[in-house]
Amino acid sequence: MLNTAIRELVAYGEKNGLLTADDRVYTINRLLEALGLDGYEEPDRLPAGRELCVILKELTDDAVARGLCGDGIVERDLFDTRLMGLLMPRPGEVIGQFKALCAESSEAATDWYYRLSCDSNYIRRDRIRKDKKWKLDTEYGELDITINLSKPEKDPKAIAAAKKMKQSGYPKCALCRENEGYAGTLTAAARQNHRIIPVTINGSDWFFQYSPYVYYNEHCIVFNSEHTPMAINRATFRKLLDFVTLFPHYFVGSNADLPIVGGSILTHDHFQGGRYTFAMAKAPIERPITFRGFDDVEAGIVRWPMACIRLRAGDSERLVELADRILAAWRGYTDPDAFIFAETDGEKHNTVTPIARRRGEDFELDLVLRNNITTEEHPLGVFHPHAELHHIKKENIGLIEVMGLAVLPARLKGEMEALAEGIRSGADLYADPLTEKHADWAYGFMKKYGTLRGEEIGSVIEKEIGLVFARVLEDAGVYKCTPEGREAFLRFLDSVN
Repeated sequence: MLNTAIRELVAYGEKNGLLTADDRVYTINRLLEALGLDGYEEPDRLPAGRELCVILKELTDDAVARGLCGDGIVERDLFDTRLMGLLMPRPGEVIGQFKALCAESSEAATDWYYRLSCDSNYIRRDRIRKDKKWKLDTEYGELDITINLSKPEKDPKAIAAAKKMKQSGYPKCALCRENEGYAGTLTAAARQNHRIIPVTINGSDWFFQYSPYVYYNEHCIVFNSEHTPMAINRATFRKLLDFVTLFPHYFVGSNADLPIVGGSILTHDHFQGGRYTFAMAKAPIERPITFRGFDDVEAGIVRWPMACIRLRAGDSERLVELADRILAAWRGYTDPDAFIFAETDGEKHNTVTPIARRRGEDFELDLVLRNNITTEEHPLGVFHPHAELHHIKKENIGLIEVMGLAVLPARLKGEMEALAEGIRSGADLYADPLTEKHADWAYGFMKKYGTLRGEEIGSVIEKEIGLVFARVLEDAGVYKCTPEGREAFLRFLDSVN
């Protein structure tokens, strides 16, 4: 059976272009070494159509049984990634192929590279399929809701073992270029099947890769070649617009550079992009605006729950100049009537989340105003999901959420299933630890719908989660979609002029 699985894995690599028939014997021998085997017999025939995850599981199960690796999910991932790494072309070959395709079409290059990232099992398609996704029409457009199930839960045994490990500090973080080909540890993912593409933006060396968890189509990460902290400045806008010049079929944006309103990694400068149109990109201009000296730039306030300024022009440099002016004004802007403070006790609060895209020949840049001030009432942030929404979403509102895609924690799957069953059976929702935190919310929305039965319970829960996410975005907006909020927004825009 092992011979069959080994041959299936090599056949998979050949079929998907990871290796050629000339590499077959060499690759089999490398797999034998990794599997601790000293012999091999060519099987008479191979099973038809077995998925990669099934083949890898069979090989890993055997390795676990023979004591080659542990049985925790982290250890199994380390082992099967090592096996996939033995099928991979060298980085130089991948870069060469990408550049050759890019000379013809950047879209053809990214199509090939994305397929490689999936076929290599760097993007684990079997896990991505488990993610729960749906859409909801709201007054702000069609929001995307996801419960992320593809990122494996932490293994308690691995966590305990990791505490005893000496921390090497190599790679410095999960984004560093040194991850390419890295074997991984109990605290750092294995990346032998990972390949990255160099890109030059604003005259500096960056790299391009895909996210292993693909929250949306062709979810990519663009990261600085140096391990340097996140920063939003004039150079950021130039880099974003350079990237969409190279890859006009992608958008790209940056998380903010401050805690609370930033993403999960602030220690390594990076962007996120991909081939997807979010609700925010579809949202219309609510009110056109004009910036002095920039009559050639179309500008306006976007109809969106977060305070978004949209700029569009054929000359990308004009967008860089205007965006830099707006950022400088916002960094130093205080308006106590709107509870906007540029700094308190020496801590700076104002920044932006920028997103770039192409509109035909034009360049478009969205600037979402952010502020991370906290108070006793809102210790996690005034412009952050408020406490009554934390049962659904407590984490930071980063770039992806800003654009209209909710990335909700995996815990919600079990909790929502328990909630649906509790509503169906008429149970006391306060009595179950899985539903207790959701009880006030559930009893509130049940009044709107009356008696709920069967499958409609799940549909109603999904709808109400989507409505909570819309409120999350409203909480995160520094200027609300109210007459008072828009008046305050205009005061800031006047200050830019």
